[in-house]
Amino acid sequence: MTQTTRTSTTTPAPAWTVGLDVGDRVTHVCVLDAAGAVVEQARLATTPTAMAQRFAGRPRQRVVLETGTHAPWLARQLRAAGHEVLVANARRVRLISENVAKRDAVDAETLARLGRLDPQLLAPVASRTEATQVQLAQVRARDALVRTRTLLINHVRGAVKSLGGRCPRASAESFARHAAPALPAALDAVLTPVLTEIQALTTAIRTAEAALAPLAEAQPATARLRQVPGVGLLTALTYVLVLEDPMRFRSGRHVGAYLGLTPGRAQSGARDPQQRITKQGDRLLRRLLVGSAQYVLGPFGPDTALRRWGLTLAVRGGRSAKKRAVVAVARKLAALLHTLWTTGAPYVPLPATAA
Repeated sequence: MTQTTRTSTTTPAPAWTVGLDVGDRVTHVCVLDAAGAVVEQARLATTPTAMAQRFAGRPRQRVVLETGTHAPWLARQLRAAGHEVLVANARRVRLISENVAKRDAVDAETLARLGRLDPQLLAPVASRTEATQVQLAQVRARDALVRTRTLLINHVRGAVKSLGGRCPRASAESFARHAAPALPAALDAVLTPVLTEIQALTTAIRTAEAALAPLAEAQPATARLRQVPGVGLLTALTYVLVLEDPMRFRSGRHVGAYLGLTPGRAQSGARDPQQRITKQGDRLLRRLLVGSAQYVLGPFGPDTALRRWGLTLAVRGGRSAKKRAVVAVARKLAALLHTLWTTGAPYVPLPATAA
């Protein structure tokens, strides 16, 4: 799913509003008429066939559902059938999640009533295209392989240390080869299959990374984003696929908020306490941007206006200043990449004013 969208005010709202509480196997349906009366309640199988039988050929309706695993394909299918579809941000609809009488049928009716009264209460989000979703799945598959390999490497190191041994220092790519001779005799039969799996994962990761290069070449914007030091092929490609359409964001500052890199707010009266960043949005892209920010501020980062700004923040505020500076640079980097993407301007490491 992508950023919060705004519903059109020029197209008249459909007469009927449909709420869908989508389950993994069964979807509960609640239909309201223009006066808000319940005219139908039903259960459908959560399959494309069942949805087509229920919604294809019907007059245009406003269909409301929550974000979830089935939301992308379901939203695309319903829009193709001519319906107005609102995908509610599940984290924003507390009326459902905190309902003391929570039931699937009640949730479907609540979604329908919220969509009928004011769609903005749902904080609706837009769906990605199927092609973008498939490409993003390739990126996430590579990330899952890397995280699995890291988990196994840490397991081997911990098991060897528990018997007084120690695995030699080695990169993740060469760990299996270097760790095999260091295995204690008592753990050889136990950990050798794990090392074999680590080596197989390394091969799979190389294959997955090789498949990402053509995807990046098919996205011209990635070359523009990679002008920025610390932004490699993986970060640029993930940024383009997650945002998909940069014009959905009014400015680069909104990208940082969308990715959960801005502090939350809990203002009440005279109280406005300092909050941690929200950590909403795409977790993988947020992690990649933080990694890029660490490079920018690290010993090998080239001299740029962004690095100077971040280092200035890092010397303020005590022990946690460096961590806050990294997050701030990641947030500013997200905005910078959006500007480069939308304007097509070349990246200038040190503008004349900074130099």
